[in-house]
Amino acid sequence: MPPMKLFGIAGWSGMGKTTLLERLTPELTRRGLVVSLIKHSHKHIDVDRPGKDSHRLREAGCSEVLLLGHDRWALMHELRGAPEPSLDYLVSRLQACDLVLIEGFKHGDFPKLEVWRPALGKELLWPQWPGIAAIASDGPAPPRAPGEADLPAWLDLADTARIADFALAHARPA
Repeated sequence: MPPMKLFGIAGWSGMGKTTLLERLTPELTRRGLVVSLIKHSHKHIDVDRPGKDSHRLREAGCSEVLLLGHDRWALMHELRGAPEPSLDYLVSRLQACDLVLIEGFKHGDFPKLEVWRPALGKELLWPQWPGIAAIASDGPAPPRAPGEADLPAWLDLADTARIADFALAHARPA
């Protein structure tokens, strides 16, 4: 299998990143690719539930709990105050695949597409955030004042096939 490649999806909360990923993933898998995802959240997350054995054992002090069921398995690792691991470390924990889509990690210096919906009233992340190679939007590109940097590629947020083409053309090796 060729080396895994990385491509990111970034944007403010509520812009439609997950909705785009729900369309983009099947488009990529239809093309024969094995796709994985790393999602960074600034919220406290828990994939477990209080009262379940795995939750009780994590609370008892296990640093990792691997839960296996008929349909899936999940490895939960407790940070317990340690810093968040790097993106490179997280990628190294994944099984081999063709493409790792990354949601979040706005500061990461890897190629990414910004999802931007002007009706939501937020500023673009571009050009302040590194790696933004394109913007997918449901609106027209904002006008540029003389001397302002040219916008990166501007894609129609509804054109999933073109976004997939762009992601594959710009993904970088992990």
